[in-house]
Amino acid sequence: MVQALCNEIAAQKDYLGGTELQTIYFGGGTPSLLSAAELEAIFKAIHAYHKVAAGVEITLEANPEDLTLEYCQMITSRGINRLSIGIQSFQEKNLQLMNRNHNADDSVQAINNAQNAGIHNISIDLIYGIPSNSSDELQTDLELATSFGVSHISAYSLTIEPKTVFGVQKKKGDFVEILDSAMASAFQQVRDYLESKGYEGYETSNFAKDGQYSVHNSSYWQQEPYLGVGPSAHSFNGYSRQWNVSNNAKYLKDGHAIAEKEELSPADQLNEYLMVRLRTKWGIDLSFVRKSFQQLDQPYPEKEFQDWINKGLAHRDGNNLILIGEGKLITDRLSSDIFVV
Repeated sequence: MVQALCNEIAAQKDYLGGTELQTIYFGGGTPSLLSAAELEAIFKAIHAYHKVAAGVEITLEANPEDLTLEYCQMITSRGINRLSIGIQSFQEKNLQLMNRNHNADDSVQAINNAQNAGIHNISIDLIYGIPSNSSDELQTDLELATSFGVSHISAYSLTIEPKTVFGVQKKKGDFVEILDSAMASAFQQVRDYLESKGYEGYETSNFAKDGQYSVHNSSYWQQEPYLGVGPSAHSFNGYSRQWNVSNNAKYLKDGHAIAEKEELSPADQLNEYLMVRLRTKWGIDLSFVRKSFQQLDQPYPEKEFQDWINKGLAHRDGNNLILIGEGKLITDRLSSDIFVV
């Protein structure tokens, strides 16, 4: 698989048009199983075909059970300078419910190992909105997460997809999601507590200390081009998206087999801008939005924007419109209300 990834890096060398890489991200699957030799091979291919910025952010997604002290020391020596650790919860019952392979002790040890190995740019993932999880238990998760002084926390609501284990259980009536009101309450608890501890909610689900935003994720939200390699990997160049086949065997056989490519119309690009940027602390540039609606010969949603402000869902900061308060709870609904169709 590693050789196939290196081959794709070579084949796709022109996709970004020579743009200097500001971020490299190892995610999806189990990248924390990569050996030293495999990491070196991938880095060699990246540097052979791309310009890499000094101080580039290099993130590895990792499962807690994989992060031994020795492994953390190894990846540090190979250039990894940021970890995204899939903690999800420090509650044993929650981890069992989500079929995780690690326990709470593994999570604590993983964070300690990473910090002892010299990795201090650490993001941990938490899940809220888990059935039977009380607000006190969520509070315990939040307090423990912040006690390590990690620079970044991503907090996601539990979502149920149709073909997942939870999706099948839900269809059978064996799994019941919490009410929307309870999910909103859990979200507010997460946001209030993290902000009280100095974590800025710079995107709906992402919180950072001292401006230590994820460079990688921020590039998505700023709609910058990116190249993804490997099975199911997605790429974006500003005007189109493409994604590889998801089947490992087919990927290995055919190389970087692009499963599909989607050209984004001007309306698609505007809708995506609205959807993504309204989730962030930067909000939307009203001059850009007005010009975009005019170019599409569509009515500019001035009334909707003013309604948001009047209801305390948004405020203006110079020429930007930023969601606040309850607006952050219903971001997707608000953005869809003004989509061009």
